[in-house]
Amino acid sequence: MDKRILETILADQAEELAQKRNLHFCKRTEEDHIDLNSPQAQVVIGVRRSGKSTLCYNALTRQNIKFAYVNFDDERLIHLKGEDLNDVLEVLYKINGDFNYLFIDEIQNIPEWYLFVNRLLRIQMHIIITGSNAKLLSGELATHLTGRHHSITLYPFSFSEYCDVKNIDVKSSTTRAIAARRATFDEYIRQGGFPELQFIKNGKDYIDGLVNNILKRDIEQRFNILHTSAFESMSQHLLNISPAIVADKTIQEAFDIKSVHTVKNYLRYLKQAYLLCGLHKYSAKSKIRMTGEKVYPIDVALMNQRTDAFVGENLGWRLETIVYLELLRRYQGEGKDIYYFSNRYGECDFVVCENIKALIAIQVSYDISSDKTKKREIAGLALAAKKTGCEKLLLLTDNQYEDTSHNGYKICVRPVFDFLLNRD
Repeated sequence: MDKRILETILADQAEELAQKRNLHFCKRTEEDHIDLNSPQAQVVIGVRRSGKSTLCYNALTRQNIKFAYVNFDDERLIHLKGEDLNDVLEVLYKINGDFNYLFIDEIQNIPEWYLFVNRLLRIQMHIIITGSNAKLLSGELATHLTGRHHSITLYPFSFSEYCDVKNIDVKSSTTRAIAARRATFDEYIRQGGFPELQFIKNGKDYIDGLVNNILKRDIEQRFNILHTSAFESMSQHLLNISPAIVADKTIQEAFDIKSVHTVKNYLRYLKQAYLLCGLHKYSAKSKIRMTGEKVYPIDVALMNQRTDAFVGENLGWRLETIVYLELLRRYQGEGKDIYYFSNRYGECDFVVCENIKALIAIQVSYDISSDKTKKREIAGLALAAKKTGCEKLLLLTDNQYEDTSHNGYKICVRPVFDFLLNRD
């Protein structure tokens, strides 16, 4: 690419990023996970439009660090190759002067980008990277930057962050403050946590565009999918029925896909692009843990704010999805594992483990006003406790507070919004 054209593009990008200085952004937990003093590349990864760029920008500017910036998710740079990256660096020096921090957006769009990053790390450049495809982590990063990167996963807004954006008091115990939190959670459970979605009236157009972009650009082009119609139909179907256990054979037959192996690949691509996240079954046997995977959307907005989505008002599914995403935020970065429990006698939505020790079992039910429903949910928790040895049991609902017991097990019943705002 002509360096004069490249200079114009990078100057435009720097100007666009500078406009963020006049905006207010909520503080996100993951910002503290970015170590700007580390010699390792700091890699922030997650679904498109979850706020990765803003997170990195905030981390840099709040410490008054001078940095250069390039965004490879720019159609003007679509034909850039790995051998062109030194030209990018030269132009960045021309625009910014000397710098020791380089912030790179959506780096996975450039072939062999890791060679460039490795070279910069060797000369002690501090690198901050964002990407929206997990292949960054599972493939190139693991292979080429072993021991030289620190990864941070970013999800759409948590409920706590959503409250921050809406200026909702999350501490006060007054009736008015509690009512405001309940009302805000009723919004959150339907609208979801994509940051830009909070300021857009037509959410369906926004989510349709996001899903379409991920399917076509991040998956179909990257993995050279030939039968795009079947793949897209399968993807939309999984978003419609999630949370659900995926039956590979059923999916294959329903969408006339060539093989079960192809279905497994498609599902892997959807998880790598962060449209879906998976949950394995609890078992001491590795083979059983790897079968019967359950999938969830990366945000509840994907469940209904799409054309031809028929999820409707299934608030139980939404509640369960919100809880799982919160568990991922809290525990995945700490090296803990999350499973669902199920056998012929009952089931429990989530079991959080550290190595082989079960730390907490959680059941989620929107409404337990029916005695039959309440007994079923509590029995599932007690069964999970018996089979896993877990002692901390939690039943999350829309609005109930209660401490109860079953077969000698103590069970805390709490509203989901309270659980989301209080980690203990």
